[in-house]
Parts: sequence; C-alpha cells; structure tokens
Amino acid sequence: MARRRQAVTIKHVAADAGVSLQTVSRVINNEPNVRPAMKDKVQASIDKLGYVPSIAAQRMSGSRSYLILALNDRERTIADWRARQGSDWVDQMLLGGMLKCAELGYRLILELVDTRNEHVERELKAAIAALQPDGVILTPPHSDNSLITELLSLHNIPFAQIGSTERGGGIPLKMGDEEAAEMATRFLINLGHKQIGFITGPVSYKLSSWRKKGWENEMAKAGLSIEGLCAEGDFSYASGAAAARNLLSQEPRPTAILASNDHMAIAAMEHVHEFGLSVPKDLSIVSFDNSPMTRFTRPALTAIDQPVAETTSRAVEMIVAAKRGEKLAAGPIIVEAGFIERESTAPPPAGG
Repeated sequence: MARRRQAVTIKHVAADAGVSLQTVSRVINNEPNVRPAMKDKVQASIDKLGYVPSIAAQRMSGSRSYLILALNDRERTIADWRARQGSDWVDQMLLGGMLKCAELGYRLILELVDTRNEHVERELKAAIAALQPDGVILTPPHSDNSLITELLSLHNIPFAQIGSTERGGGIPLKMGDEEAAEMATRFLINLGHKQIGFITGPVSYKLSSWRKKGWENEMAKAGLSIEGLCAEGDFSYASGAAAARNLLSQEPRPTAILASNDHMAIAAMEHVHEFGLSVPKDLSIVSFDNSPMTRFTRPALTAIDQPVAETTSRAVEMIVAAKRGEKLAAGPIIVEAGFIERESTAPPPAGG
C-alpha cells in the first residue's frame, strides 16, 4: 500500500532554508523587515518544496489574522434562505468579499448575528474571541448599531459600514441609494408619468429614507405632487401587496410605482389584476436590487441594480488598507448603482 505523501509545512520550509519559523512567517506575510537576500532564500525553499501558506502560518507574526468577518442579519437571512425566493444579497456579498480577500491573501467568514440588542453584543464578543478578525464588514441594520460599532472600536478592529454615512469609528460605504431613486424616478418622468407612487422600506434601515428622499427630490424638481403617493413597506412580499393596494385605491391612482426592493415590486405586479390593470399597459413598476427573480417575472422587471458585490469588495480593500495603517479619505465611499430597463415599464396610458 502506497504511503500517503506528507503535507509540506512551514517547519519544512524553515529547515530547508536554515532559518527560523518566524523568518519564514515574515516572508509569507511580506513584512518589511526582511532582507532581500533572506527573502529570496526562503522563497526558493517555498518554490522547491511546493509549500502553500496556511492561515495558521500567516498568523505566526502576531500582527494579523488574515480573516475578515462579515456580519449579516440572522433572522432576515434565514427567512430568505428558507423561502428560496431568489434573494441573492448574501451571494453577491460573498462574491465580492471572497474574491477580493483571495486577491489580498485573506479569507472571508460570514456570521449571522441577531439584531436584538440583548443578543448582539454577546454573539459578537464570541465571534471576535474565536476568530480574532483583522476587520469586520457590517451590513444594514448592523451598520449603525452603536453596540456593535463601539465594541469593535474598543477592540481596535477596523470595520466597514455598508449603508451608512456615519463614521462612528468605521469606514462608511453607500450604494448610491438616493441617487438611484432619483435616476429611476427621472426615467419614469421622462416616459411621461406624473403620478408616481413609492413603496418604502423599513425605518430600521437608513437606506430606506435615502431611497424615499431620492424619489421626493426628483418629483419636486419636476414640479409633481407626492401627496397620497407614498405607502409604507418592510421589504416583505405581504407589505408590498398591502402598499400596492393602498396606492391603487387612491384617486387619481398612480400610473407608475417605484418599490424599495424586488419582493415588494413583484407583490405589486401580481396584485394589479385586482384593480383590472395590467403591467406595463396601465401601470409601470420599477424595483430596487435586481435580484435573479426580476428576470423571470412576466413581464420582466425594470430594476435598479444594487452593486452589492462591488461594495463588499471595496469594503475589504478599505479594511486591509486600514489594517496596514494607511490613511483613508474622509466621508462615505459611494459605489454607484446601475439601472436595467426591462418590460415592466412603458409610457402611461392616454390621459395618465
């Protein structure tokens, strides 16, 4: 029976190069205090032995863990996974974060944390103790939770706050929510719509107010009234259906609706028949997110494309830069959203 080949470890590299484990670790970590000749000697042993650095070896220097922790809302994430309704926020977050981490020699770990204050601090402390991350990525609504941001600041852990404009000790990043809502509203106005309804997201998410403000801004620029045209939602399908019924019961009723996420937009689309309407002949609908489900609705949904992967990638870059002691620019980093026109939008009906 053939003997299993022994894995090459940092100890083998150190022995082959005739140097200490710490020296090999410093070379692996690209530390500045290694002489070029020593670096070449260690690298030659690494190449000869076919050694692939492990996180454990990288962490030997003690200054970095090479782990970045991403936090997401437990309840909403699990509900989306179980519903299997096509939400791909976590997928896109992992796509951008993992690829950028791999490029920079890091690993990304996703943790689901309860948003309730009595649990979040305990859960985060446990994660920090177990993983000792070099940085943390916060997503809404965790981004502006002072219990989380103060705890990370106390531990001197760099953190990115997606969907936040508050520094709070972290690195704020926005996905251009206000500007995207302005863009979508302007698109509908240019099609000829004057009665444009808006379905909000939950107040616990700051981006909900930014999206609403963008709609309000563009309606005001065009001299259009918003009275009776805003309905509250909470990102759920049920809330979208209720909000659509509310808006379509108005007189005059809207000829277009901008919804704050895909689930609510699809709910609106699927309930217009109750009013004898069809999309887009009688009602145009635009959504936020552009998750996979938008491509398969009938008609396919026009949507604002949220740059989740790109934003998470930028968050990793900023955290690594902060960990290296680089000076970061003040103010939030804005990653612009895109806009995908599909079949759910058209000019309003005659007289609309």
